[in-house]
Amino acid sequence: MPFIVTESCIKCKYTDCVEVCPVDCFHEGPNMLVIDPDECIDCTLCEPECPVEAIVSEDEVTESQQEFISLNAELAKLWPVINERKEPPEDADEWKDINDKLNHLER
Repeated sequence: MPFIVTESCIKCKYTDCVEVCPVDCFHEGPNMLVIDPDECIDCTLCEPECPVEAIVSEDEVTESQQEFISLNAELAKLWPVINERKEPPEDADEWKDINDKLNHLER
């Protein structure tokens, strides 16, 4: 089961997770990261690195976050690979505890 980036990442985009990924399966969009499910090897290294707990195993994705399984697969094909940590957006801390952010996703 690959890991999935869920809604918590939107507008936070902390990149601590990308440095520990041994297969460069993270892709960067304008305000979110996604994981390429075809590249992810289930190593579990990224999950504890996410400060907003946005990364979960596909089999642990909650009912309300199910659409992120297909979103990760779709957007990973469009967005470039990211494998080095970057500074998060200036307002990331303001967004980290906000729910229902899907309408803020920038493609």
